[in-house]
Amino acid sequence: MPTLSISTEKVCYLIVKFREFDVQDVETDPDDSSNPTDDRMVAILEAHADNPVAQEIRSLVESLNDDEQADLLALLRLGRGDGTLGEWEGMRNEAEREHMPHIVPYLLGQPLIGDYLEEALSQFGFSCAEFEIDRL
Repeated sequence: MPTLSISTEKVCYLIVKFREFDVQDVETDPDDSSNPTDDRMVAILEAHADNPVAQEIRSLVESLNDDEQADLLALLRLGRGDGTLGEWEGMRNEAEREHMPHIVPYLLGQPLIGDYLEEALSQFGFSCAEFEIDRL
């Protein structure tokens, strides 16, 4: 069984954040200047340029070292079915070569990334159920 450089807790936190990001809708009123309570907080579910969830994801992913980032990308591929645990080192090496310089935009552009990461963790025998994810 391969070992992970990234902690399960970090991956689980990112799963939560990626799912928050995935449920956002397109921006419908870009010039809205009203109080958020006036529109029943609907605007928080819209994707804005200064999206705080995307900023949280960016901050955490950029704070990861190279090994952790490579593991994160390889976990995405494993969960997506691009390889097996037996091919882990190859997927990890390929992830380092292909996407490391542009990791955040690449990750944010992956639909269902939270599901893929969760599936990959389960293949390692880990679950996010044991973590209370508030913040790192």
